[in-house]
Amino acid sequence: MRFMILIKADKNSEAGVMPSEQLLHDMGKFNEQLVNAGIMLAGEGLHPSSKGARVRFSGSKRTVIDGPFAETKELIAGFWLWQVKSKEEAIEWVKRIPNPMPGTETEVEIRQVFEADDFGPELTPELRALEERLRAKTASK
Repeated sequence: MRFMILIKADKNSEAGVMPSEQLLHDMGKFNEQLVNAGIMLAGEGLHPSSKGARVRFSGSKRTVIDGPFAETKELIAGFWLWQVKSKEEAIEWVKRIPNPMPGTETEVEIRQVFEADDFGPELTPELRALEERLRAKTASK
């Protein structure tokens, strides 16, 4: 099972405040544990929403909205993508994360990633083959 682990933004991450050397060290050691356990597939921090944009879809119309975005508590500061056996295992690993926003009350969200089998018969053999080709192509880059 794959899970996306989402680190919520706060006022400091949205202001572009960089993590301390100690936090970078602690996160590096944690990431090393994830890699050594064969769990981590990806993980990155994100620039503040002031450097981002959103695209709003309304029928065939597309509207671009430049950041920053007001609701900090709904923004993401970083993420991991993990391969684990269960949600419970993901929770146990999340409990070991060094506090990504020291000195604040932080939330880390755990969301399961859809797998091909989750889509049922709507994912036809042709669509499944296309998905597999695309995954193979992106994995080889």
